[in-house]
Amino acid sequence: MTSKIIAPRQDIGTQLVESWRDVSASTLGHLTCEGYLEGLRPLSENVRLLGNVVTVKVFLPDGGILRDALLLSQPGDVLVIECVGDRKYACWGELRTLAARIKGLAGVIVGGAVTDVAVLREERFPVFSEGISAVTTHPVEGARGSVNQPVRVAGIDILPGTLAIGDNDGVFILTPKQVRDLLSYAKEKQIRDTKRKLEMVVQLRAHH
Repeated sequence: MTSKIIAPRQDIGTQLVESWRDVSASTLGHLTCEGYLEGLRPLSENVRLLGNVVTVKVFLPDGGILRDALLLSQPGDVLVIECVGDRKYACWGELRTLAARIKGLAGVIVGGAVTDVAVLREERFPVFSEGISAVTTHPVEGARGSVNQPVRVAGIDILPGTLAIGDNDGVFILTPKQVRDLLSYAKEKQIRDTKRKLEMVVQLRAHH
C-alpha cells in the first residue's frame, strides 16, 4: 500500500473539548454555517458525537488504511473519512465499529457509505454517513490511502486536529479558532433558549 501516515494532532485540549459537551448542533447552527457537513446524518437516534478529528482518506474499493487510522487514534478521537472512488463500496461496518469501541473512539464520520446498519444501530456507536450500501471494501494490490492529511467531506476541507460536534440534527467540523471564538456565544444561546422554553411551557400550562 502506498500511504501517507502522520501521528495524530491534538490541537484542541481536552478541557476545551469538554466545554462543548452540552452545546447542540442546532445551537451552533444559529451562529454559523461554516463547517456544517450537509447531507450527513446519524445512523442512530439520540447519539452525541464530540471529539478531536483524525482524518483518513480511503481509495475505494480498498479500505485497508482504516486499520492504520484505528491503531494511531487515541481514546476520544473522531475518525473523519473521505471516500475516493466508486461510491457503491461501504468502507465502515460492524467489525470496524467494534474495533473503534475497543479503542475508545468518540465516533466516526464517513463521507461515503456504511454497511451492517442494523448492528451499527444496535451498538448505538455515533456513526454519521452519506449513505448505506451492501457492497463492501476489499484488499487491492498497490492501494493507497492517508491518515492525518487534509480531506474533503461534503464539500468542506477538513484538517486533523479540528473538532467534530454532532447529534440528531447533523454534524459540524470546527477549526481551533472557531472552537475558542464561538464557545461563549454558543453557551449563552443555549442558556437563553432553555430559559425561554421553560417560560413557554409555563405559559402553555396556564392556558390549560
